[in-house]
Amino acid sequence: MTLFEQDTAVTPAGDGVWQATISDRWAVPRGPNGGYIAALVLRALEAAVDDPERAPRSLTLHYLRPPVAGQAAQIHVAVERAGRTLTSLSARLVQDERTMVVALAAFAADFPSAADYATPPPAVGPPPAELHTVPAAPGVPEIALRIAAAPVFGSGALGGGDEALAGGWLRLAEPRIADAAALAFYADAWLPSPFALLKAPVPAPTIDLTIHFRTRLPHPGMAPDTPVLARFSSSTSQGGFFEEDGSIWAPDGTLLAQSRQLALLFPAS
Repeated sequence: MTLFEQDTAVTPAGDGVWQATISDRWAVPRGPNGGYIAALVLRALEAAVDDPERAPRSLTLHYLRPPVAGQAAQIHVAVERAGRTLTSLSARLVQDERTMVVALAAFAADFPSAADYATPPPAVGPPPAELHTVPAAPGVPEIALRIAAAPVFGSGALGGGDEALAGGWLRLAEPRIADAAALAFYADAWLPSPFALLKAPVPAPTIDLTIHFRTRLPHPGMAPDTPVLARFSSSTSQGGFFEEDGSIWAPDGTLLAQSRQLALLFPAS
């Protein structure tokens, strides 16, 4: 098992509850990364649905407080409605009897469509032969050690640019197939897009994150070491809050997932 599989594993505890341990290997300065928590919650939701025909379609999480790394947590899942083709669920991640994260999700089989269409992906060419990984060093957050990346979009983090745009080729540093849990992680794995405007890092905790899974995963033809192309942008920062929109494609141009989050952009302390 990869570290990602180990650290997002859940075990049934009865009555719609799944047991998990919050790993410290996916930490950002203010606690566990929001995408890692999304992947962990999704694991419990997938286990509750337990139907390969019903794929994840939508996941929305509200982060009430950061879970404590290194400690156990319980994910309470409730099936709100299970129809003939769509299952709607809610979930709460709880630590020490305190709710840390609240989530809503939809799983469904494929539906017939009145029209199929898609905006073409950015024309950036194929992924490079090798992606960059970050070695362990003082001050490097744990999550930075877990990803391999090759920037494509924007002027670069902390470059004082003029556009809140970021992203590029991305995968887990320890190669692993890009299933729904991996895509949930990728939706929040890149440095926040407003960092392209800044010259020093600042806290940017996520308030809510929504992920739309736009195809069944894993996508055919993608090997464990195949990266995805992720693009993140923000149009407005106001009153301390910014939004960020993300799109994630397979190398063949298939849109795998879209995301939107609302986050805070605190001044540097």
